[in-house]
Amino acid sequence: MPRWPLLSRLPLTLRGVGTLVLAGVCGALAQRFGIAELAYVGALLAAAVVVSAATLYLLPSSARVTRAFSPDVAATGSEVRVRLTVEIRASLPSSQARWRDAVPDGVIPASVVDSAPEGMLPATGSAMAGPSRVEVDYAVRAERRGLRRVGPLALVTTDPFGFTRRRRTVGDTSPLVIVPEIVDLDELHDLPGDAGGSTRSVTDRMGQGADNLIPRTYAPGDSMRRIHWRASAHRDELMVRQEEQETTPEAVVVLDRGAARWSPAAGRAAGADPAFETAVSACVSATARLVREGYLVTVIDADGAVLCDPIEGADTAGVEHLAVALATITARRDLPLDALARLFSGIAAGPVIVVTGGLAAADVVALAPVPHHSTMPILLLVSEAQEVEAREVVAATADTGWRVGALTAGGDVAAAWSDALASRETRSVHRAAS
Repeated sequence: MPRWPLLSRLPLTLRGVGTLVLAGVCGALAQRFGIAELAYVGALLAAAVVVSAATLYLLPSSARVTRAFSPDVAATGSEVRVRLTVEIRASLPSSQARWRDAVPDGVIPASVVDSAPEGMLPATGSAMAGPSRVEVDYAVRAERRGLRRVGPLALVTTDPFGFTRRRRTVGDTSPLVIVPEIVDLDELHDLPGDAGGSTRSVTDRMGQGADNLIPRTYAPGDSMRRIHWRASAHRDELMVRQEEQETTPEAVVVLDRGAARWSPAAGRAAGADPAFETAVSACVSATARLVREGYLVTVIDADGAVLCDPIEGADTAGVEHLAVALATITARRDLPLDALARLFSGIAAGPVIVVTGGLAAADVVALAPVPHHSTMPILLLVSEAQEVEAREVVAATADTGWRVGALTAGGDVAAAWSDALASRETRSVHRAAS
């Protein structure tokens, strides 16, 4: 709820208090000196205050507010314009009204620190001419990820004479979705082609597909219409057209939500743990980079649970949908990283990006098999550990084949990504048995 100065919470304005004081003085003087006219003046002043209060509190009046945000979905650290449309319907005209909109934790006014947005509404007419509609706007800054509820609006209206004031809450709260910041990361085009990307496609010989045709040896059941006569004459055996179908390269981004690797605050509410916030931003940023590079990206938890629908290459709307899906995500019950190793066991995957927190020695061992199944294994490590301890973890994971980028809470995600890309030479896929 918006907090007002103490004087603004009193039902009488300074003018009203002064009028009552003057009425009392007139009454006292009338009694002391026997001047009847002063008694009439005092009674009239007191009656004016009472009647004004009655018109403000007893006569029917209503107000409602609508609230709109621009943009509708805000990125962490960005500015948001809030537009209020206030509609007031009152029996009698009123003087200026003061408004104050409540802002939640995680959202701060862009102009005044530690103060709710407030201002003055112009004087309004009576309901005989229809409701009075006023629009005001203000700016706030989205500080922390989550679903933040802005409002309600508090109005302080006064009677036409300005003797009394009425404070009331108008409308309900409005949800503002604050998504993680998407950081622009370095491109992958300078890496060798076995990592895939927008300039390469992997191929699956399916027998049907694109127009790219290559010959293969005839097999029983092949249609005679698919015989490649030139290749058959060259090879001196029947050859048929085998079509080569182009498919989109795939990548996997893992956001490790295991509670053991984050502070307890990460599991309580979105935006509560700075380290986890950095990790969520890194997850979305890495996904955005891979999507721009042409990958079909799947975002999963450490246990393989899918956090969002797979995002096609160049699908920027899919990245925005992922950001919204992660707007309220928190850490969850402890998830052992062994499940991740089992998930990639026995397969040859494309790029695998794992975003995790403070790793113990057992976690390093659990993650060790994964790089042998990926063309580009990247580990983004967000940790609050001491510098020496953090270097030891980075060295241990790098020794198992990971490209490691380490950063602290609120650190430079782009720099950590660049460090990871430059940390090791790109390796071919190591096919291992499950």
